[in-house]
Amino acid sequence: MKRKTLPHNHSHNENKVLESLPSTENCRLAADIFKQLSDGTRLRILWLLCHCEECVCNIAAAMEMSDPAVSHHLRTLKNTGLIVSRRDGKETYYKLADTQVADYVHRICEEIFHITCPLN
Repeated sequence: MKRKTLPHNHSHNENKVLESLPSTENCRLAADIFKQLSDGTRLRILWLLCHCEECVCNIAAAMEMSDPAVSHHLRTLKNTGLIVSRRDGKETYYKLADTQVADYVHRICEEIFHITCPLN
């Protein structure tokens, strides 16, 4: 890979910083996650799914929303990889994905909301 240089050298750490600069793809993926979290409804649904596995109708009741509206948000969160689903008969259940990114998002949400995990 071609070494990047800047037109002006303002500090001695610029080369180290440039060598560690995240890739465009990694930044795009992070931006997609933040985009999902910028919607208050999705954030509430995600917080719920951090603490329990639920079906669409229970999530909709908890959020006081229609099943189709909740399904839209769930699909978006699932496409980002923050949640996963499983089928059991006619029901589909959702929960937080077992990934490092999802775990970080869970912990960040709890810090932002000043809410400790109700299951601890």
